[in-house]
Amino acid sequence: MLPVLAFDIETVPDIAGLRRLHGLPGSITDRDVAEMAFHRRRQASGGSDFLPLHLQRVVAIACALRDRDSFRVWSLGGAQAEEGTLLQRFFDGVEKYTPQLVSWNGTGFDLPVLHYRSLLHGVQARRYWDMGEDDRDFKFNNYIARYHTRHLDLMDVLSMYQPRATAPLDQVAQLLGYPGKLGMSGAQVWDAYLAGKLEAIRNYCETDVVNTFLVFLRFQLMRAALTEEAHAREVDLVRETLARSETGHWAEFLAHWRGGPQGGEAGAEPV
Repeated sequence: MLPVLAFDIETVPDIAGLRRLHGLPGSITDRDVAEMAFHRRRQASGGSDFLPLHLQRVVAIACALRDRDSFRVWSLGGAQAEEGTLLQRFFDGVEKYTPQLVSWNGTGFDLPVLHYRSLLHGVQARRYWDMGEDDRDFKFNNYIARYHTRHLDLMDVLSMYQPRATAPLDQVAQLLGYPGKLGMSGAQVWDAYLAGKLEAIRNYCETDVVNTFLVFLRFQLMRAALTEEAHAREVDLVRETLARSETGHWAEFLAHWRGGPQGGEAGAEPV
C-alpha cells in the first residue's frame, strides 16, 4: 500500500508579479496593488475577482500523511519560510515517499499553482514529473495525468470530471458529519494575511487537509478499498491523533466533529 499524502495550499495575490507586469512603483501599497488586480479581474470576468492561477503566491501548504501505522498533520516550513522553501519541501516529500497524492480540486487549482510557482523559484521535482522516463510504472500511472490515481483529485472524480457537478469540500465534509471549514474561508485569506495572521491561515489550511483526508477515507469505503471495520479504525486513528495535539484549532475541530451522516461514525463516539 502506498503512503497517502493529502495536501492543501493557501494563496494570496502575487504582489511582486503584479508590480512587474503592470510597471507599478513601490509607492503603491500592496493592498492597493491587489485591489487594482481584483478590479481588472472583475471587469474581465464579469464579476469574479479570483485572480488567474499564475498570479497566486503560496503562503501555506498543509499535509496529512498516512504511512505504515501513523497519521500526522503539519504545515510545511515555519510561518516565515520563503515560498520557494515551502515548494521545495513539498516536492522533496514526494521524492522521499512516492505517495498517493490526495486533494480536493488539486487538478484545477493547487497543483497548477504549485507548477507556476515552482517554475518561478527553480524548484526541482524529479519524481513528481516522472512520466516513465525513470520508472516504467510511471508511464501508466503518474502524478500529471488527470485520470491516473497517483494523484487523486476527489472533487474531480466524484463529479465525473464535470464542472457543473462539482461540490465544495466544506459542504461535502459537513454532510458526512465532519467539521468542514472553521473560522475562515479562502476568500478571507488575503485580509488575514494583511493583518499578519499567518498562523491562523496555516491552521485553517491544516483543518481543510484533514477534512480532505476524512472524505478520502469515506471514498475508499464506498469503493470497497476499505471494509467498514478498517474504515472505522482509520477514522479513529485520525481522531486520536488530533486529540493528542495541544493546539487550539484541533480542539475546535474535534468539538465540531459530529460523527457520520446517520448520526454516528462506526467505531467512534461523537465528541
